[in-house]
Amino acid sequence: MSKGSAAPESRDPGGRTGRAAGPGRGGSRSGRLRRGGRLLQDGTPGGRFFRIVARLVRRPLLPAVRLWRRNIQLRVVAGTLLMSLGVVLLLGLVVIGQVRNGLLDTKEKAAQIQAAGGFSAAQDRAATTPSAPGQDGVRAGSSVNWRSTLVEQLASGGQSAFNVVALSLDSGDTASRGARASGEVDPARSVPVDLRHMVTTGNVPFQKFGRIHYTSDKPSEPGLVIGKRLNDAEGKQYELYYLFPLSQEEDSLTLVKTTLATAGLFVVVLLGAIAWFVVRQVVTPVRMAAGIAERLSAGRLQERMKVTGEDDIARLGEAFNKMASNLQLKIQQLEELSRMQRRFVSDVSHELRTPLTTVRMAADVIHEARVDFDPVTARSAELLGDQLDRFESLLSDLLEISRFDAGAAALEAEPIDLRQVVRRVIGGAEPLAERKGTRIVVVGDEQPVIAEADARRVERVLRNLVVNAVEHGEGRDVVVKLAAAGGAVAVAVRDYGVGLKPGEATRVFNRFWRADPARARTTGGTGLGLSIAVEDARLHGGWLQAWGEAGGGSQFRLTLPRTADEPLRGSPIPLEPEDSRRNREQAAAGRAQETGRTASVPAQPAGERPPLSPVPPRIPAPPRGAAVDPAALPGSGARVVARTTADAEQTRSTGTAGNAEREDHTGER
Repeated sequence: MSKGSAAPESRDPGGRTGRAAGPGRGGSRSGRLRRGGRLLQDGTPGGRFFRIVARLVRRPLLPAVRLWRRNIQLRVVAGTLLMSLGVVLLLGLVVIGQVRNGLLDTKEKAAQIQAAGGFSAAQDRAATTPSAPGQDGVRAGSSVNWRSTLVEQLASGGQSAFNVVALSLDSGDTASRGARASGEVDPARSVPVDLRHMVTTGNVPFQKFGRIHYTSDKPSEPGLVIGKRLNDAEGKQYELYYLFPLSQEEDSLTLVKTTLATAGLFVVVLLGAIAWFVVRQVVTPVRMAAGIAERLSAGRLQERMKVTGEDDIARLGEAFNKMASNLQLKIQQLEELSRMQRRFVSDVSHELRTPLTTVRMAADVIHEARVDFDPVTARSAELLGDQLDRFESLLSDLLEISRFDAGAAALEAEPIDLRQVVRRVIGGAEPLAERKGTRIVVVGDEQPVIAEADARRVERVLRNLVVNAVEHGEGRDVVVKLAAAGGAVAVAVRDYGVGLKPGEATRVFNRFWRADPARARTTGGTGLGLSIAVEDARLHGGWLQAWGEAGGGSQFRLTLPRTADEPLRGSPIPLEPEDSRRNREQAAAGRAQETGRTASVPAQPAGERPPLSPVPPRIPAPPRGAAVDPAALPGSGARVVARTTADAEQTRSTGTAGNAEREDHTGER
């Protein structure tokens, strides 16, 4: 049996063809939205509205996104559910497709056999029935009666399994005298037009899936229509169609879909529960370990994991507990050693006070009587006095360090003008600067620089920075710069001396560290000045940072909050000065690129001073009432000298070890 071209395309019983969209409809709108990739970035009036809507939609989703990122159990269970749902959907589609194809193939074969038998019976009856004599109207009436009788006889064996429709070849005669149908079938709506066209042009049966409509209130149903062109008893051609309802097959397919959906939902829920249970067995100990690790980091060293069983998780818990016990023991040992070192330094410093006072009195007497001594003895008396002064300074610094280590240092903060502190420091350093041939230049002191700070500690920090800059400045200028912006104030001390090598900008704050052990100390420093200075800066909640380049000088920057206990987010002075070698080379390269010729940075002779013009200009104070974000200021604090436990232990060990080398390796700065 031949099939029409439309029959094998539509395998879905009761399916409907979709309405085609108009040309350009929908596509042009999306194209306008995507044109230029600027859906919300254009200047249209609706852009702001879309941004507000996107913000309102995104805001309630943030907690869910945060929970998704932090909860591994949720991600595993959700992933398992999604993958199992995909598998169930794919399996369901395959099973439903196979069942549908099987039902339709079976129904189609049975329908073809039934229709072939009916067509053969109709042809045999037309051949055995003699044509009726008479006029044309009588013959036509007898032909119609013959077709009606044929339809009733052919449909009588169907018992609602199929219906029969006989149509005249004239399409306009369908609803009139040429149409006969059984079972209240509406021939005009049940027989597809394209199928009729194929039947009228061919001599073989054709078939097509469609819907069977009825003239009564009975609802339409999907069905298979098979038709063929035949000759009646009078030799006239007509169309005979068999209509096979597919309601039972549709009910069977619906039952299969319902069963698969119920079973698939049950399988997905079961797999999700299994994944949740399995992941919980692994995640719960991990969460417990994370919580205990957080409490251990907070100082609760007695916390331990609860271990049950002998599996891998239990072994992990035992190893974690053993590690925590070893860490607690080691930390206790280090704390005890640190306490002993601090107590030793404090006790030795206090115990040395009495003999040092006695030695000082005797040295003063000898120093006053040195005019009566010979030159060698007089010189020895002078050296004795100088070293006693240095010893007293070292003893004072050790006592100050011990107070910092013990956490007994107190801050007496009050509003001060840093310009006055800088003037006092420069006044005290003038004699040394004159001997070195150094000029101290102050930049940025036109306006008050007010901050809540301890004047004594800030002055000690700046005195140490200025004296170090003069001592290591090689007779060149020392620039002291002040600036204030936002919630921060800063003082930077810039010298053009020997500078610092790579990596020394952080080690310079270690106790008793010196850049060049072979250099002589002319100012009698103790090697603890910068260590005490960085502790004073931390006590204020500020930063003390260093920058330097070999042979290009160095810059130390002290940044303090304007208000006590206010966190710092930036500094008004960049840590690396604008007249550094790298910045000068970049500026020269930029100028050479603009002018089209090669530029080079001239080397500065050793005996000449660098010009003061490259010094960064003063940063003006923000207007009253203006909000300035320190995070947007230059110098974000990325090179903050952080005090870690390892550094503290290293500096403490450095302060107690190597007593035999301190005379030759005391800190230079």
